[in-house]
Amino acid sequence: MDTTILIVFATVYAGMLLGEFPGLALDRAGVALLGAIALVATGRVTVGQAWNAVDVPTIALLLGLMVVSAQFRLGGFYTRIGRWLAEHEGPPALLLALVVGVAGLLSALLANDIVCLAMAPILAVGCARRGLDPVPFLLALAAAANVGSAATLIGNPQNMLIGQTLHLSFHGYMLDALVPSLLGLGIVWAVVAWRFRRGWQRAVTLTRTEQRGLAFDRWQTAKGVAILASLITVFLFVPVPREAAALTAAGLLLLSRRTASRDILGQVDWNLLVLFIGLFVVSHALLASGMLDHAVEGLRATGVDPSRAPWLFGITVALSNLVSNVPAVMLLLPVARGHAQAGPILALSSTLAGNLLIVGSIANIIVVEQAGRLGIRIGWREHARVGIPVTVLTLAIAAAWLWLRAT
Repeated sequence: MDTTILIVFATVYAGMLLGEFPGLALDRAGVALLGAIALVATGRVTVGQAWNAVDVPTIALLLGLMVVSAQFRLGGFYTRIGRWLAEHEGPPALLLALVVGVAGLLSALLANDIVCLAMAPILAVGCARRGLDPVPFLLALAAAANVGSAATLIGNPQNMLIGQTLHLSFHGYMLDALVPSLLGLGIVWAVVAWRFRRGWQRAVTLTRTEQRGLAFDRWQTAKGVAILASLITVFLFVPVPREAAALTAAGLLLLSRRTASRDILGQVDWNLLVLFIGLFVVSHALLASGMLDHAVEGLRATGVDPSRAPWLFGITVALSNLVSNVPAVMLLLPVARGHAQAGPILALSSTLAGNLLIVGSIANIIVVEQAGRLGIRIGWREHARVGIPVTVLTLAIAAAWLWLRAT
């Protein structure tokens, strides 16, 4: 047993759990990067080994898709959609259904975090102006973004990692995930509608009421739609590496006469890329040391076998709520490789588990923080009243569907 590697691993994953270290201005990305640096500095991993530990295709796919999503944000697409939802005339239950449907669809094709970041403040202000309580619609936005992102291998970072590492078919995964995701969106609507059935109206005093957003640019949005449609077509029907297709799409978008490349690249979540790189190095060190294999054998001796579907599903759910879904998936991928349904199990369970608590997913945190800046408080109890039933029901549907697919 290498004590140094064990200490670094434990410290990094404690940082994933806490989100920061008391007294230090470190976020999860900083913790992961420092863990990688510590392994190199102590000689446990050479610079060459650290470089080779990084899954470059996954990083390339993430980067390419982030640029595509940036195109939609800079073109004002999210702002236009958010305003259309907020100004839609109709009963609150219909507006709720539209929020769930739009958030789910966009999150399946684009980064769910950016969908929430761009739409949450506009939706909140629009609801307040109509005398509607913004809270149910914001909770629905976050939950639907998580559930919808589970439908494809590009809906969220952990799905991209799983798809690249396990070499999953894009359309093959959709056959496993589309039904649970669609039913899950229905669950989101039903739970939120039931929870707030006694009244949708509430007078809300906002600290800010002007949400300018980015001006809608029809040409830039049309270009983004054309690129995204072409990219999805390639993923579905053309046998080329997804990372190459995504980078090609990003390159085409960077060739612009009107939008500066620095503006597009400024929308890229570099922190997330650094988080991935750091965790790749830390996970490599743990795996190369043999400690992960030893821990798995110890679990199997007690009757807990992470390579079996039920155990893998449950462990992924629990670990995703402890250290968040990306670190959980990265840790479990080496263990799960031997199972035929490892990809769908990891992707669905880690993503759907994110609705349980506010800290379960970045989408939840973004919505709560955006609401807080407007003076709308969403506490963990209020979130849990929606998040817990949504998580339990959607996970049950996913487990049942995967069992049916396996029989």
